[in-house]
Amino acid sequence: MIRGVRGAITVNDNDEQEIIAATERLLKEAVSSNDISPNVVASILISATDDVDAAFPARALRNLPGWTYVPVMCMQELSVPGSLQKCIRIMIHFNTEKSQEEIRHVYLEGAAGLRPDL
Repeated sequence: MIRGVRGAITVNDNDEQEIIAATERLLKEAVSSNDISPNVVASILISATDDVDAAFPARALRNLPGWTYVPVMCMQELSVPGSLQKCIRIMIHFNTEKSQEEIRHVYLEGAAGLRPDL
């Protein structure tokens, strides 16, 4: 069965190195929290708010050994008035036998308040 893991993180500055480092941290945390290996991943979607444009956050995936062939796509998050700024979000689609309740979604830094129910 394919399940999705969500996650988000904020950056302080619209800076290439910070964007890549934050996205890499988020991906690593989501992967380790859910015991995901690249061979079970169908795809990864990464979005960023319109104030995060100094780099493609998806480049962070290429820093992870073994993830070269995983399909990844970047996109811009909807610009909703009052929404969290400088935010990068991920959605990892992967094959697993885990139930929805067993999936560990990851929200870091300023994004921790996005889903306090999780």
